[in-house]
Amino acid sequence: MSEQTDVDREAAMARETVLRPHRHLFLRGIVAVLALTTPVFAVLYWLTIPGPGWPYVLVAHLVVIGATVVGVASFLNTTIVLRPDGVRERGFFGRTVHVAPGEAGAVILVHVYESSTLEALPQLFVATGQGRLLIRMRGQFWSQADMERVAEELDVPVTRPEEPMTMNQLRRAWPRLLYWFERLRFAR
Repeated sequence: MSEQTDVDREAAMARETVLRPHRHLFLRGIVAVLALTTPVFAVLYWLTIPGPGWPYVLVAHLVVIGATVVGVASFLNTTIVLRPDGVRERGFFGRTVHVAPGEAGAVILVHVYESSTLEALPQLFVATGQGRLLIRMRGQFWSQADMERVAEELDVPVTRPEEPMTMNQLRRAWPRLLYWFERLRFAR
């Protein structure tokens, strides 16, 4: 009996697919932190090292390094896992959502225009039958292929508007799927 359980567990793990955000975002984030903090702290050290204030600069620098390490760890732990028992998302801030088979009532894959451009990026929304958002994948972070895999895994008919939408159109069509600040009229 124990051998069969181990075989079943290994078979389930073999069917597990882990999706991760675009890797280039990681490199861009690290470069941005270095580009912003290195000159600032270099000047602060230069100005304070002769005097008694440099330990405060060192503490501030260590706080920034610590926040960067936490951000890197959060990015590396952000995943969407496709498994036979459903889809599990671990978000950037550590929130974990599990969508069991049959729990998703709607899957919407829409292209949304970026602010003040003609470029449209895909967004995938997974919601309950009552319209409560479960998972959101935005094209800035996830590939369209990954979104298609999630939609296929959930086995729910996918709503695909033919034309890209503006944020205002998306807000009118599905307001409950947006973050609270995106529902405000003056937001993008």
